[in-house]
Amino acid sequence: MVSAARERGEEAIVVTFWPHPRTVLQQDARDLRLLSTLEEKKEMLHAAGIDRVEVLPFTRSFAALTASEYLALLRDRFNASLIVMGYDNRIGSDNMTASELIPEARWSLNPSSLRSSSLPTSLRAVGPLPFTWPRAATGSGDQQPSETALPPVSSTQIRKALEEGRIDEANGMLGYRYGLYGVVVAGNRMGRSIGFPTANMQLYEPLKLVPANGAYVVEVEVLGKQYTGMCNIGLRPTVDGKVRTIETHILDFDEDIYGLPMGIRFVRRLRDERKFPSMEALRTQLVQDALNCKK
Repeated sequence: MVSAARERGEEAIVVTFWPHPRTVLQQDARDLRLLSTLEEKKEMLHAAGIDRVEVLPFTRSFAALTASEYLALLRDRFNASLIVMGYDNRIGSDNMTASELIPEARWSLNPSSLRSSSLPTSLRAVGPLPFTWPRAATGSGDQQPSETALPPVSSTQIRKALEEGRIDEANGMLGYRYGLYGVVVAGNRMGRSIGFPTANMQLYEPLKLVPANGAYVVEVEVLGKQYTGMCNIGLRPTVDGKVRTIETHILDFDEDIYGLPMGIRFVRRLRDERKFPSMEALRTQLVQDALNCKK
């Protein structure tokens, strides 16, 4: 889309919605988890070369627009002349697909080979084929990719990988390291008692998807600098924890950061969360985890 806009001397605009449509259209959206917050989405789109990100309020009346009415809105409000649609996009209350709107279009990963077709609203549209990511036959991101298992990249596939702790695979499909952002809040300080103080994170966005319980190598952003850390997500079974927490020990770091913003990006998974027979056994494992983080 960016390259097409540059060739035409036009702006590259992304139109998105807030709140998430599921929270408006479905009575029970408690299981909804976001891969990116609205601010994260804006930041990544601008970094990709997008000139403007327009956020439309998603309401039931807006959802009632037909595909033709929605395309007319894009043309009239944003002066759109070309739209880029995913191969499986469905738009409008009549749930029209790209192939229905553009029955003779050729979908391709090569922007220069895209064909376009006139739409009822005088717009023209192009779109890519599904993008695939090699997935190991075992389902583990740590294994060698399988030549025969190539599922299309989708938010569903990415969510599943994160929920199963397959960080390598999720990062590969995303094209960047998945991250969580929040504020450091006070914990029970038990980590400090065994030489591994942790920063307990409270997410800015409660609907943000948190990866599977376990220990991870992470990149930590705090106080304007970047560090290596090891993050534990889970219930802390060794101390009979009842509440799921996101705790990060920052290597080679000893600053008071309570109340400050912090971000973590997942590099790789270290191990499952498990209950240790004693705090000393936990400390021994944490020493090994810290060594593994530096490998």
